[in-house]
Amino acid sequence: MYFANNEGLLEYNGTSWSLYPTSNETIMRSVKVIGKRIYTGCYMEFGYWEKQPNGRLEYTQLCKKVKDDILDDEQFWNIEKYDHWVIFQSLNQIFIYNTKEDTFKIIKPEAGVNKVFILNNAILYQTFGTGLYEIENGKSKLLSKAPAITSNKIVNIYPKNDYLLFQTQYNGFFELKNSTVSPWITESDEEIKSNSIYSSQMLKNGGFVLGTVSNGIYILNPEGKIKYHITQNKGLSNNTALSLYEDNNKNIWVGLDNSINCINLGSAIRSYVDNTGLLGTVYTSTLYKGNLFVGTNQGLFYKPYGSEGNFKFIPKTNGQVWSLYEYRGTLFCGHDSGTFIVEEGKAHKIFETSGTWKFEPHPKNPDLLLQGNYHGISVLENRNGNWQYRNWIDGFEYSSRFFEIGNQNDIYISHEYKGVFRITVNNQYTKAKEFLTYETPVKGKNASLSTYNGDIYYASKDGIFKLNRKTKEFEKSEKISEVFLKDTYTSGTLITDESNRLWFFTKNYINYFTSGKLNTELKHNVVPIPSSLSHSMLGYENITQITPNIYLIGTTDGYYTINLKNFKSKNYNISITGISTNALNETAIPNTINTTGNFAHSENNLTFQFTVPEYKKYINAEFQYILEGMQDEWSEWSEQPYANFKNLPPGNYSFKVRAKTGSSISPNTAIYNFAISKPWYATNVALTIYLIFMLIAAFFVNRSYKNYYQRQREKLIEENNRQLEIKELEKEQELMKMKNEKLQQEFENKNRELAASTMNLIKKNELLSMIKDDLKKTIEEGKNIKSVITTINKNINEDDTWDMFKEAFNNADKDFLKKIKGIHPALTPNDLRLCAYLRLNLSSKEIAPLLNISVRSVEIKRYRLRKKMDLPHELSLVEYILSL
Repeated sequence: MYFANNEGLLEYNGTSWSLYPTSNETIMRSVKVIGKRIYTGCYMEFGYWEKQPNGRLEYTQLCKKVKDDILDDEQFWNIEKYDHWVIFQSLNQIFIYNTKEDTFKIIKPEAGVNKVFILNNAILYQTFGTGLYEIENGKSKLLSKAPAITSNKIVNIYPKNDYLLFQTQYNGFFELKNSTVSPWITESDEEIKSNSIYSSQMLKNGGFVLGTVSNGIYILNPEGKIKYHITQNKGLSNNTALSLYEDNNKNIWVGLDNSINCINLGSAIRSYVDNTGLLGTVYTSTLYKGNLFVGTNQGLFYKPYGSEGNFKFIPKTNGQVWSLYEYRGTLFCGHDSGTFIVEEGKAHKIFETSGTWKFEPHPKNPDLLLQGNYHGISVLENRNGNWQYRNWIDGFEYSSRFFEIGNQNDIYISHEYKGVFRITVNNQYTKAKEFLTYETPVKGKNASLSTYNGDIYYASKDGIFKLNRKTKEFEKSEKISEVFLKDTYTSGTLITDESNRLWFFTKNYINYFTSGKLNTELKHNVVPIPSSLSHSMLGYENITQITPNIYLIGTTDGYYTINLKNFKSKNYNISITGISTNALNETAIPNTINTTGNFAHSENNLTFQFTVPEYKKYINAEFQYILEGMQDEWSEWSEQPYANFKNLPPGNYSFKVRAKTGSSISPNTAIYNFAISKPWYATNVALTIYLIFMLIAAFFVNRSYKNYYQRQREKLIEENNRQLEIKELEKEQELMKMKNEKLQQEFENKNRELAASTMNLIKKNELLSMIKDDLKKTIEEGKNIKSVITTINKNINEDDTWDMFKEAFNNADKDFLKKIKGIHPALTPNDLRLCAYLRLNLSSKEIAPLLNISVRSVEIKRYRLRKKMDLPHELSLVEYILSL
């Protein structure tokens, strides 16, 4: 669908809108689709648009050929087609474009041009105040200048049998027969004349649709009688209808003052939208004595069925109306404040102790009627033709919005928050003798009970359960539950109508079961109206059979009706409308749709757009796709008219998409084949280069291996030689070891000799010291033996003894004295001598004779030696000397 818009050309494909701005940034005034071209006219500009291979439109300017003939400030308000000519009309002149020869002819009436009309084989136009003309052989010819034509603005002209029918702006219809113009009088003539008609269109069924300046649109039958009058109060966006168009599906498109509306005139669905808020949310409805009653959260309303009038409020029914139930000629109203009987536009309350949900007749006594209340179940009784409250059923006080009567005085109740109950009442229906709470099925949100074909069914988010009359237990019906849960669960509301249909509601459909004609299996049927469009109150969905084929469904802002007989899903072909690719973090680029696509490896992010030309309000198109080469299964049905694929690997792909409108799958599957190239490093050229490099690398590797093995061979030879050398060395080491052992033995012998020599010295000095001591005692006795003592002292202090010891010590512990002298330069020869004795690990007692001093003097020398060496207190002097 294409629309002339303030900003340019609007394109709508059923799922998405696209805007193509005018070339001179002015308001687009006219549009006409002719063949594969979309002709448009605007301010001092006209031309045509053509769809390109990538699905986008491209504009071609035509007016440049007649640029000098276009008047200043001229706008083109109308475009028509006649044979191979396209007519562009402004209010001043007519441009006739020959599409075969690409030439123009211009007609410029002196009185200006109101509008050009194409009908049958004639091109007509009306001027302002001078008459109606026909174009023949490129020239204007006066057709009529009757006063009805010259004094009225003609909105449209229609062919009717052997005459023409004119629609005027203010004075209704006129007929042109045999050059005579006369009014076309209809039943709705006066109402039509009371409006300013701005646009009109003849419908395919011979009727008319008229767009007014301030009163919405009128839809007339072929005889001119008003069939519908649709205004802003009844759903239009506003009341100014500037343009009208009927599409192939009999939808009427209305170009309004600042919006676009589509009226599904051929739809089996009729909606009543309460924009005033007076009616409110519809909870229940019924057709009673020719009047349509609707119960809402505002009260009870009614109006004659089929009339276009407004609903009337029934006094005293303010508040929620939960149910309407006709029984034995009486209309009962279940209300938040109790129970009413409705008759002749009035409501009489017969019960007010508690709010009333619903009604069920007594299974045996027709004069008793059970009603589910907010606090249990009560009984109404018919006494002498008057219904009145009789009693409560004692022993059960829970809310009974959903209850059904079973066998043997059993009543089954569903409570949303407490679960399912069974009470057994006495024969008088005054008291509950037994009370049972079912463990299965469990309580469920928006759950309900309903009787269908004599069986009691319970529905919740866990499925549909059927009561086993023998065991009195609910058993899950797997087959029915599968259908029930196939779509997303929204409500467990079950409703049985007069035609023995069992209705229930899911996210995307209104569903109903019907009984099989040849078996007991239930047949599943769908009405493809999603909950997002139906606007029903969750948990309070309601559907009422008004006539054998028409059903009324309450919504939060009114209601709508469905004619099941006329409800047929049409098959629509699906088409791919756009294919765009993009590299990572870059802008998408549209691509050709009708040819096989070949994309670079970097363009591996693809977006597909698709649609079906379906414009019905209550039916949403759903799409399912598969990308062969990547996925093996069809996707889930989705309303999104696009599919994205990211980071596709190189390869060949086939994208397939199909659509479902209602329950009908599109007869075709749109297919697009494409390929994503390998990256440059994986192309055949790159592989060839890789092969060459591999061969070169193999050559060098082979040579490298040869060199390697040559080096290994040489290395092995060298290793063998080294092993021989090692063996030679080992032999030498053995000899060296033997020599070292011999030297070690000699060293040890030297040490033994040193030790023996030291001990001899010690003993010698000890002996001489003893002799000296004895001689001292002899002196004390007066004897003169000083020469002997001097000789002994000379032997004790003989330096040769120390030199001999020093030489032996150096042979045993080479360079020790030099080393310690180097570390401690302040040591005296006597200190070094003491260090040597300590090196031999001699005690102070053993050292004293060697130094010819007392043991106490040795300790003092050791102390002084520690001080000179500056040894820490915790370090032993002997340990330190031994560690050097």
